[in-house]
Amino acid sequence: MKARAPALTRRGLLGAFAATAVTAAPTYANAVGFLRGAGDVRRLSMHNARTGESMNTIYWIEGEYIRDAMNEISFFFRDWRRNEVKPIDNRTLDIIAATHNLVDAREPFLLLSGYRSPATNAALRSRSGGVARNSLHLKGQAADLRLSSRSVSQVARAAASCGAGGVGKYSGSNFTHVDCGQVRSWGR
Repeated sequence: MKARAPALTRRGLLGAFAATAVTAAPTYANAVGFLRGAGDVRRLSMHNARTGESMNTIYWIEGEYIRDAMNEISFFFRDWRRNEVKPIDNRTLDIIAATHNLVDAREPFLLLSGYRSPATNAALRSRSGGVARNSLHLKGQAADLRLSSRSVSQVARAAASCGAGGVGKYSGSNFTHVDCGQVRSWGR
């Protein structure tokens, strides 16, 4: 008996095509629509400043998160000091992807801090007053990001326009904090 080739499904075809797919950058006016599912593909392009690793991955296709990509992202966002991994909240990833599209940058985001273990957060807190005791980094719900081609204010404005979480400007340290917590903003 001759084996039959598996049928090519629409999802399989989309997955195969995803590596070459180009997504339209939403404007500030429709950033919230992007977060609600407008668009067929969501991608993260990042470089981890602490580990030297880079990632350019599609993590969402047609309303579904891709499990393998989400696992790769969680590892990429790990607490590098303790090599601990925690799942990263998909809402934070959506805000990051939308922000990247809104600033229309070709370069990847530089990830300065993703998940933080309680021990790492406590150590950082002992050295800096800017580290929250109950930081959303502890829950895998926050990221500190930088783009060399855009100012902290430009990145923060784009992230805030999503209306989907917290945005902190740390101009003195040249990074923007984004999280999927309550809508709020701070910093200069």
